[in-house]
Amino acid sequence: MNLPSLAEAIKQEARALGFDAVGIARIGERDQRSAVSEQPDADPRPVTTRVTHLLYDRLRVWLQRGYHGTMAWLERTPEKRADPRRVLPGCRSLISVGMTYLTEHRANEQPGHGRIARYAWGKDYHKVFSTKLKQLEQRILLLAPDTQTRSYADTGPIMEKAWAEQAGLGWIGKHSNLVSAEHGSWLLLGEVLTTLELVADEPATDLCGSCTLCIQACPTKAIIQPYVVDATRCISYLTIELRGDEQMIAPDLQRGMGNKIFGCDDCLDVCPFNLRAEPTSEAAFQPSPITLAPHLDDLSKLDEPTFATLFHQSPIRRTKLHGLRRNVAIAQHNMTSS
Repeated sequence: MNLPSLAEAIKQEARALGFDAVGIARIGERDQRSAVSEQPDADPRPVTTRVTHLLYDRLRVWLQRGYHGTMAWLERTPEKRADPRRVLPGCRSLISVGMTYLTEHRANEQPGHGRIARYAWGKDYHKVFSTKLKQLEQRILLLAPDTQTRSYADTGPIMEKAWAEQAGLGWIGKHSNLVSAEHGSWLLLGEVLTTLELVADEPATDLCGSCTLCIQACPTKAIIQPYVVDATRCISYLTIELRGDEQMIAPDLQRGMGNKIFGCDDCLDVCPFNLRAEPTSEAAFQPSPITLAPHLDDLSKLDEPTFATLFHQSPIRRTKLHGLRRNVAIAQHNMTSS
């Protein structure tokens, strides 16, 4: 099978498995030069080399500024995160896939209720993706038996948003999330690394323009400048990744959290490209009553067995019961003091 046909066949298999978006980024020394490389003063390095150096430099500066907070795992081997060839030796292509998690439901914003980020309304997407990605790997091996593959869904040392941008799925917006012209801000991402040298897609073009709605919408001013997020101020980090009691969170950040008890959608909600996004048909992403309308008083009384039962297939398990109780207590305080 020739390379264009093989790339298209893999994309068809990905779509057949339920992925809403799929694109290919070239990884390896035989990248084709961009048009600018024909200029006399252009960077002579292959495209991948330039991309990986840029990603590494950006990650290194972000880490040096301490924007990762307590997420110490991000400090380990940053050069590996920037270059898939250090993850899968001999990697030549990265197949980026996305699934939309937007549903037709609306969160219950009545007094006494907390707010959970949309991606956590349904089942844990890591498990949904893991199954589909393994199936995609198997189908790739049927098409090209001699290849090696490795897949991740936010579970490995891959800068998946940056490579999804290179694969044409969308561009990284000013809120640092991927934005798709077709699916808006509601794409969950995964990728398959392969030693196949596949025909690559054109990288996406940044269409944010002069829009700053996401920056203005952030309640804790975590988007400190376009395309740069200080995670230590981000509500998703504060409610999910940060461990400890309420004292770990500064009072001004607590107030900015409002009624949010797991994640935050504020910067995504205002993106104009979401106006054209279609809801998902994936049953696993549909909300449950407790994620769509979580009652703060009820959640404050949860014990360990009940927490484990309610959220055994949910991303919300990541906070652990102690973290969820802390977030609920902050939301209750904000509700009574507003």
